[in-house]
Amino acid sequence: MKISLITVCFNSDITIRETFESVKNQSYKDIEYIVIDGGSTDNTLKIANDYSDIITKLISEPDKGLYDAMNKGVVNSTGEIVGLINSDDIFCDNNAILNVMSLFKRNLNLDSVYADLFYVSQFNTNKIVRKWITGIKKSFSSGWHPAHPTFYVKKHIYDSYGVYDLDYTLAADFELMLRFIEKFNISVKYLEKPIIKMRLGGESNKSLKNICIQNFECLRAFKKNKVKNNIFLYPFKRIIPKIFQFKN
Repeated sequence: MKISLITVCFNSDITIRETFESVKNQSYKDIEYIVIDGGSTDNTLKIANDYSDIITKLISEPDKGLYDAMNKGVVNSTGEIVGLINSDDIFCDNNAILNVMSLFKRNLNLDSVYADLFYVSQFNTNKIVRKWITGIKKSFSSGWHPAHPTFYVKKHIYDSYGVYDLDYTLAADFELMLRFIEKFNISVKYLEKPIIKMRLGGESNKSLKNICIQNFECLRAFKKNKVKNNIFLYPFKRIIPKIFQFKN
């Protein structure tokens, strides 16, 4: 069973070598690795050339942003399963993909898998700052949702229900998961372990303004997909659990 892994990047030469090494060291080998570059002007493409043995497809051209690049990756994927690993993220261990694929192989009708995620220091990926323990599936209106970098989905789900909606600048990943899981009720299974280390400092959380925009877009996603939700309580339900994720 082949999996398509997608990395989108733009001027990512500071971190992307670690990402490539993390993919290269995976024990599961039936991987189609797709790198979508937005036209980097630093050494990103030079580093990518060093990993031509693991990169199946490399596309470098201007895009309309992160989610447009992700869509290019999905469209170009040929694996039965599709997952993403960001250009500043790494897998927690060499068996991360093996563990994901084992669930799909044991449950042939399963549509998607999600897992836990560790936020780590930008400068020391061994320093865990925050633990996103996703837990069993709940309603999105409760504040629950999977950590997007741990969300692995069968390709036919994208073919049936669409890709990332570019009308969302910071929450297209949330909208896509809401659409798949709540609106179309795809099957999900929780892999109860961390599989991704994600550096702190992502776009959606880098400023109060972005946090507000993201929450507004999440509310729009509920409305778009006709999923019931309390617009006044939801931001608190979404934010408060995150406070308790920070490691003491």
